[in-house]
Amino acid sequence: MLGLASTTRVAVVDESPKLRTEPRSLDSTDFTIPVAAGVLDFEVVATRVPPACVDSLILPAVPPSPDRPARLPTSRSTRSNGQTGVMMDGNPIDGRLVVADDVSEALAAGRPVVALESTIISHGMPYPDNVSTAMACEAAVREVGAVPATVAVIDGALRVGLAGNEVEMLGLAGEVAKVSLRDLGWVLSGAGLGATTVAATMHAAELAGIRVFATGGIGGVHRGGELDVSADLTALGTIPVAVVCSGPKAVLDVARTVEALETLGVPVIGQGVDVLPEFWTRGTDLPVSARSDDATRTATILDAHWGCGLTTGAVVANPIPVGHELDRDMIAAAIESGLAAATAQGVRGRDVTPFLLTHVAMATDGRSLEANMALVRDNAAVAGRIAVALSALRTSPDARERSPG
Repeated sequence: MLGLASTTRVAVVDESPKLRTEPRSLDSTDFTIPVAAGVLDFEVVATRVPPACVDSLILPAVPPSPDRPARLPTSRSTRSNGQTGVMMDGNPIDGRLVVADDVSEALAAGRPVVALESTIISHGMPYPDNVSTAMACEAAVREVGAVPATVAVIDGALRVGLAGNEVEMLGLAGEVAKVSLRDLGWVLSGAGLGATTVAATMHAAELAGIRVFATGGIGGVHRGGELDVSADLTALGTIPVAVVCSGPKAVLDVARTVEALETLGVPVIGQGVDVLPEFWTRGTDLPVSARSDDATRTATILDAHWGCGLTTGAVVANPIPVGHELDRDMIAAAIESGLAAATAQGVRGRDVTPFLLTHVAMATDGRSLEANMALVRDNAAVAGRIAVALSALRTSPDARERSPG
């Protein structure tokens, strides 16, 4: 278990009813300061230091922030312009995080919100499929009663919630940085365009107070002798956000990715399945850690996971819809030829996954792209239902009775 340093949390709120936070240990202090309306809140967040037994190759890339109860999202936003101010380890990020008005208002009212990443727009699909898929994901979230919040870096700000023309801009722009956790600083400082990965989107979602995030597939441990591990795994091990996906991307070493998730204490919840989906297929024999057959049960598991003091994320593994699954042997052959091509062309590191996705799409005559579009739309809808159920669970009379203050 990760150790927790003593924590001081300071919340500056407006003149609405006081917000309260819970001490995370007997060493923690915690207080609220009412000030004039319109002033943003700031929090001083503790740093957790992993023990020596944790593999140094799977360490957190950034200090995680403590679990934030669902009743606190109003401290993340203002209703006038959606901007937020937060301090992490004494460093202010006021003005760097900008939350769209509809997202801000939903969070303030306790309504369900689903985060969506933007790498799929700029690096995962060709135009116009990238834009149409992103808009279809937002529509799928709305159709089930939640508010979508696509995340990206635009004009020096980490944006949570985009307008349609901004999604189009990301889909058309030729130079869009692929932004993981390590890249946020330099991309934000350069005031350019950045598409957020799973890890960076989780970070933005947690800052904004969003608990549920939908994507296609997570990164993980890459194939081959060199241990190349995606920052998505360290984010899942340190950021309390549920990621609804169709398992790890199949171009990865899926078995080793599952082992890494177990090491990091990240639950893998099979949405209606007992085995882990493998992106373009519905999986083989890798078991999930728990099965859930509906959104309400998944929300209950997540609420209990975070409610008992755990601060890791969770993987909600939702299989590709029946009828869209691809032939396993065809996919395996396409991946193997893609890996050989990547090696021959000297493709390494973060460029390997988008290279392989493009190669597999060409090798399957576009069928993998169609499958990808279908699974990410379905994941968005499932995430929306889970967010709705989680919101209902946390605003129920029983939940209010359990909440102090």
